[in-house]
Amino acid sequence: MTQPYYAHTLPGKPPETWQLLEDHLRNVAHLAARFAKPFGAEEWGYIAGLWHDLGKCSRAFQRYLCLETGADYHVIESNETLTNVAGKIDHTSAGARHAVEVAPALGHLLAYGIAGHHAGLHDAIADGACLEKRLKKRVEPWEHGPIQIKDSAIPDVPRFLAEALDRRATHGDEVAFSFAFFVRMLFSCLVDADFLDTEAFMEPERARSRPRWPDNILETMEEALGRFVGSLEAIDGSPVAGRRREVREACLRAAGEPPGLFSLTVPTGGGKTLSSLAFALRHAREHGLERVVCVIPFTSIIEQNAEVFRSVFEPLVAGGMADPVLEHHSALDVGKETLESRLAAENWDAPLVVTTSVQLYESLFANRTSRCRKLHNLARSVIILDEAQKLPVDFLRPCLLAVRELAANYRSTVVLCTATQPAVTLRDDFPIGLEEVREIVPDPPALYRALKRVEVVDLGRQTDGELAGRITGHEQVLCIVNTRRHARELFESLGNAEGTFHLSAAMCPEHRSVVLARVRRKLERGEPCRVISTQLVEAGVDVDFPVVYRSLAGLDSIAQAAGRCNRNGRLDRGTTFLFRSEHERSEAFLRDTANATVEILGGEDHQALYEDLLSLEAVEHYFRLYYWSQQDRWDSKKILSDLKLVNSRELPFQFAYRSIAGRFRLIETHGETVIVPWGERGAVLVAELRDAWGLPDRSVLRALQRYTVQVPSRLYQRHLGSSIELVHDRYPVLASPELFYDERLGLVLDREEFETEVFMT
Repeated sequence: MTQPYYAHTLPGKPPETWQLLEDHLRNVAHLAARFAKPFGAEEWGYIAGLWHDLGKCSRAFQRYLCLETGADYHVIESNETLTNVAGKIDHTSAGARHAVEVAPALGHLLAYGIAGHHAGLHDAIADGACLEKRLKKRVEPWEHGPIQIKDSAIPDVPRFLAEALDRRATHGDEVAFSFAFFVRMLFSCLVDADFLDTEAFMEPERARSRPRWPDNILETMEEALGRFVGSLEAIDGSPVAGRRREVREACLRAAGEPPGLFSLTVPTGGGKTLSSLAFALRHAREHGLERVVCVIPFTSIIEQNAEVFRSVFEPLVAGGMADPVLEHHSALDVGKETLESRLAAENWDAPLVVTTSVQLYESLFANRTSRCRKLHNLARSVIILDEAQKLPVDFLRPCLLAVRELAANYRSTVVLCTATQPAVTLRDDFPIGLEEVREIVPDPPALYRALKRVEVVDLGRQTDGELAGRITGHEQVLCIVNTRRHARELFESLGNAEGTFHLSAAMCPEHRSVVLARVRRKLERGEPCRVISTQLVEAGVDVDFPVVYRSLAGLDSIAQAAGRCNRNGRLDRGTTFLFRSEHERSEAFLRDTANATVEILGGEDHQALYEDLLSLEAVEHYFRLYYWSQQDRWDSKKILSDLKLVNSRELPFQFAYRSIAGRFRLIETHGETVIVPWGERGAVLVAELRDAWGLPDRSVLRALQRYTVQVPSRLYQRHLGSSIELVHDRYPVLASPELFYDERLGLVLDREEFETEVFMT
């Protein structure tokens, strides 16, 4: 009788209940093939799944399973030495070596993912763990396992990669990027398939609890959106209502065009959020795309957009359908990979995903399995990049190449949404820009003129005292500053007068939502309402003030601030006052964008170069200064130089995945996330977290995202163990909210705040 080979055990259960290795390999192969099919790599996905655990065919590995049950191989040590709980047996190198033995060149494209399907994608060559060493190390003999599984051949590369090789002589770095991108997408298919099959065997109840939607979900969502918009139009008596309708109609007309790259240039207040969603749902349905991914530059705005989307689809949820909106950002992201964190991680298998720019781009350049797992679900999707131009100059080229890859080779449609203009498209002085971008709105300049509702006035330098005096002179006014500390100090200088509000990311999202609801009621009733806010209120937040003050920043940010002024066109003209604050030293992070704006303003002489500071011509000049003229910074982190195609039989594809992931940080620090038991609901959720046995329920973790605040690491470490406690040794919770959480200011630790607003996470 043939000795059975197993993939996974069940604690306390006899071997006849364990998962057979051949079943696991074939299950993962079929799943990975299904995930890779949207980008034409079905056969590659199948082979990756079939070979990923060939090392488990060794007798040494099987002896371990028989002697020590209950441990799972999805748990690794953070140092990635492969000395894991599975008896220190490396079972991932065998499949990688087999791939390069079968196909010495192309096999490396599989080897990266197979060797890294637990530890993450390695560098090709490094002092520590790397692919080169994994391919040379001794592995346990496994030939006596299920031999028929290894007899498959590696298929030809997808046509888009074969065609890319023809451009290698003139575009070598871009060709290398395409191959490296393919490996990462294939890796995503493999690890998601592996996790899902493991979960189905080891935790079938959890697997069954994953939400599912009907096949016609996108059509159903489009119908729900149509009803929602119809109800809004019935009550929208604002002067700009007709323009918003024109934008939406243009989006629906353009939805029939073939997939690819689009831009939607609509000034703030023009209904861009719902119009872009209307385009995405109609376009996805007509072209067989699978989901919509809405990418927003700031964490704070996710709350607003997700709330709008949930209002749209609430009738579907009330009717018993699973919530089609997945909100995903960095809050409660777990730094160390464990079985629990991987199983709890989102893989973006939802009809509508709302996420941030940092979550998207850092995942596209990540090496960890938990960050890469979701990437394959970007293929055959409609990806809406809200405020697409908000990318750091130092990462422009790799980010734009990734966008181009998704549209050109992964059958996705990308929509560049912007209130100003699509600053990242190809032009003579911007050769790395995106090509063949189709504008959805027929005449953006005419739309800008029709929706012009604001005059921008430059006040020059203003002390906080002068600024406070101006603010108190208005019944309804919004003042936007650049740091949490400035917002707090300016707010406190206004006193405790009724109708004065503070907004910053020192407040948890649920708290901010409550305050914004009060602000909107005040505005609608014509009552006094003075708001001091950081830039979190700038985009995606539907408020309408007659007067706005904005501290000096990038011209695109000023345009967003102006979008909160006379938003619905009820005044002939609103006024946005631009000022230079006395806190410039703490705003060094804005120096590049602010300096470009100062040049547009005419420097210290205030001889403005343009009569209308927000005109499309002025904004184009701004982007020429900030983006297009800084060619030496377009890839200053040298991302592309770490991706090489070389004439080497042993390592033809030299990709430094781990090194790139370490350098690819759109913002240098994300801080640390702290859970705040704010309000009755927050207290209940924290109590559920404390009472959880093992891994807390996924719904609790997702709900807790609304009760989190990010703080600088130095402040976090100072308070860890006192005012911040680790629940279950893992979840940081504010221990004494009555002492450290102010109902007007939010989280206050030692009266010290994070200088900048960290949203893009």
